[in-house]
Amino acid sequence: MVKMMMMAMVVGVAMGNIVDKTCKQTPDYTLCLSLLRSDPRSSSADTVGLALILVDKIKALGTETLGQINDAYKTKPMLKKPLDECSLRYKTIVDVDVHTAIIAVKGNPKFAEGAVVDAGVEASICEGGFTKGQSTLTSLTQRMEKICDVTRAIIRMLL
Repeated sequence: MVKMMMMAMVVGVAMGNIVDKTCKQTPDYTLCLSLLRSDPRSSSADTVGLALILVDKIKALGTETLGQINDAYKTKPMLKKPLDECSLRYKTIVDVDVHTAIIAVKGNPKFAEGAVVDAGVEASICEGGFTKGQSTLTSLTQRMEKICDVTRAIIRMLL
């Protein structure tokens, strides 16, 4: 029993080292660590698994942003046009980019990288559609761009 617990601790430390070592190779070590350590799957994941966890984070943030866009239609009706554009962009992230990345990470990571880059670009285009200072989505958009940068770095490790 004690031997099994020791083995579990050693494996846990080794897996934690994989997360740490992987995150050191990304543009935002702290963000990477917080994203991966907040997901219990990271304790037993390989690099492909870590990339998939981050793709899930992109999907979750995209879905959250779509919710914020729907709320903004009610509170900021004068921003309908840029909100429509953002809705389209974030639907593309959630429905197309995430789906492509999930499939491609396991097959051809180059396509996964392209999908994640596109997700970041879609978020930037959304933000750019607002007159300066009018966007209610700025913090979500910036977070999406940063998560995409970290995810791309990890996917590049698979190439």
